[in-house]
Formats: sequence, structure tokens, C-alpha cells
Amino acid sequence: MTPAEVEEFLAGQKTLIVATIGRNGLPHLAPMWFAVLDGEIVFCTDRKSQKIVNLQRDPRCSVLAEAGETYDQLRGVHMEGVTEFTPDLGRVVDAVVARNFGEVGDSDVEREALRKAMSRRVAVIFRPTRTASWDHRKLMSGATS
Repeated sequence: MTPAEVEEFLAGQKTLIVATIGRNGLPHLAPMWFAVLDGEIVFCTDRKSQKIVNLQRDPRCSVLAEAGETYDQLRGVHMEGVTEFTPDLGRVVDAVVARNFGEVGDSDVEREALRKAMSRRVAVIFRPTRTASWDHRKLMSGATS
């Protein structure tokens, strides 16, 4: 895929499979809802989760987004990179929530529920250093771009 196609593909995906490195050196895989904020892939999760423990020890990470139910429709993006924790938790949570649930309303109940969830979360920026992508629809059609 071209960089623009990768961007478009990721915009249409809801979940990334996030692979961190466990203490024993084996990968730890976890599905994560994500957002693209200011051109960067971000996600948030419980600060005590295994993926966060792993990233605190080693910031290297791989992510995968894939789609397609049959061989001729398979497409995906795999990225290797490093993560960084960001203090901008509110913006990351807002972006992930808006992308997956729509905008959070103005009700006190919704704001309180989000505030409670945020108190246990940490925000992560994923910075890719290598990207690989594929689109079998192009292979099957003979397309070269």
C-alpha cells in the first residue's frame, strides 16, 4: 500500500493488535482501540495492565491491523516502533472515545463515568520505525500500485 492507502486503511479500522515484550522475552498480544491524534497513533489502557508493565520495561512494540474474510480480500498493516507515555491523557481518551463511541455528551453521568475511567488509565503514543502493508485485492486484480 502507498502511505496514503495505509493512512486510509487505518482510519477504517477500530482495533490494533498490540504486541509488547514480556519479561520472559515472549510477545504479549492485546487488542486495543486506538485513534490517530495529530498524525500519531495513540491508545489508552489501565495503568496496571500487562502491556503497560511491559512497555515500562521495554518501549519497543509492534502493532497489526488487518481486514478481509477471504484470501483475495486480505489486507493489513504491520508496524514496528517505540512507545512513549504522554501526560495528555484527556486528549487521548477523548480521541479514542470519539472514534469508537461518538462524542461524549454533556451529561454529568457521562462526564463522571469518563473521569473515573481516566483515573486508572495511562496514554500511549506509538511511533512507528518500520511499516509493512499488503492488499491482496491488488494482487488478485493485477494492479501494480
